[in-house]
Amino acid sequence: MTGVSGNYVLAPAVAASAPPQPPAESGVRRLLRTGRARSARQEQEDEYVEFAQAMAERLRRTAFLMCRDWHLAQDLTQITLTKMYVSWKRIHGTVNVEAYSHKVLMNALFDHRRRGNREFVGISVADHLDAPVPDPGPELRMTLLEALGTLPERDRAIVVLRYWEDHSVETVAEVMGVTTTVVKSQSKRCLERLRRLLGDHRALLLQERD
Repeated sequence: MTGVSGNYVLAPAVAASAPPQPPAESGVRRLLRTGRARSARQEQEDEYVEFAQAMAERLRRTAFLMCRDWHLAQDLTQITLTKMYVSWKRIHGTVNVEAYSHKVLMNALFDHRRRGNREFVGISVADHLDAPVPDPGPELRMTLLEALGTLPERDRAIVVLRYWEDHSVETVAEVMGVTTTVVKSQSKRCLERLRRLLGDHRALLLQERD
């Protein structure tokens, strides 16, 4: 109905039309989408578990070569695997996860040292190192560990990563945050020092890599 007010004709108010709504997602489509998301998450979980099972002992051994303390090595390994799990979705498929795990491990060790925990604990390697040397006994292998212990910590890390973990020069440089030139020069200098310290037992440098 229209009304008259003075000289103006009042028209009835026209309700504003609501914007069109998207069609509701069907229950089947929602279930499929949720199922795909869960499947992707489960796949990532499975891949992480496979990675952790394959790398745990290697990380622990690397940590022990750095600190000579099996309890600390175990703690550092757990810290590393925990950080890898938290970051897994972000890093998986984008980085070399094996090299990245060693970077996390080394950072965890350096953080531990910066907090003032610098003492080494001497523990026999006879029952722990899982790559036995054919002829020399555990005493000589301890000699190798003691020789490694004379190197500055970051030099020791370069040697362990390069010669025990068999990473490339480029990978070691990335893990340690240095140039390839530094890795090459430090590796050469450290090996010369270890050979001098080990004397007739320098073959251990190669045997411990196997």
